[in-house]
Amino acid sequence: MPGSKAPDFSALDQDGNNIKLSDFLGKKVVLYFYPHDNTPGCTNQACNLRDNFSLLKKNNIEILGVSTDGMKSHKKFAEKYKLPFTLIVDEAMKIVNLYKVWQWKKFMGKTYEGIVRTTFLIDEKGQIAHIIDQVKTKSHTEQIAAFWKLT
Repeated sequence: MPGSKAPDFSALDQDGNNIKLSDFLGKKVVLYFYPHDNTPGCTNQACNLRDNFSLLKKNNIEILGVSTDGMKSHKKFAEKYKLPFTLIVDEAMKIVNLYKVWQWKKFMGKTYEGIVRTTFLIDEKGQIAHIIDQVKTKSHTEQIAAFWKLT
C-alpha cells in the first residue's frame, strides 16, 4: 500500500549473490514482479527496462526483477537479453506472498494461480511510493518516469 514501509526480504540473485531490499536504502527502487523468464510479455518488459537503464541509473534508481523461476533460468534470461539489472530468485514464493502478487488469474479460459505482473516504486526511505498494477510491458519505463517525473 502506498505510504507504507516496503516489506524487506533477503534472497539470491541470478549470480548467487544475497540481495536484501534494505541494502538499497538511500536509492529509489523499481521492484517489479513478472510471471516467467523468456515469455513474450516478460521479455518485452525486461528489454524496455534494459533499453532505458541509463535514464533510471542517472536518477539513482535500482531495478530488481522478481519471479519464481530458478537461478539458472534467471542467469540465462539475463545473459540472453544483456539485462544490466538484478533478477531475484523466489522459488519458495516468500517474496511474491509478502507483496501479495501471487493470485488467481485467468488466461484463455483457464483459471490458475500465478504472479500478477505488478511494479512497486519504493522511495529512498524504503516506503512504497506507488504501485503500478496495469503494467504496459513495451513502455514500462514511461510509466515509471511519469510517476517520478524523470527527464
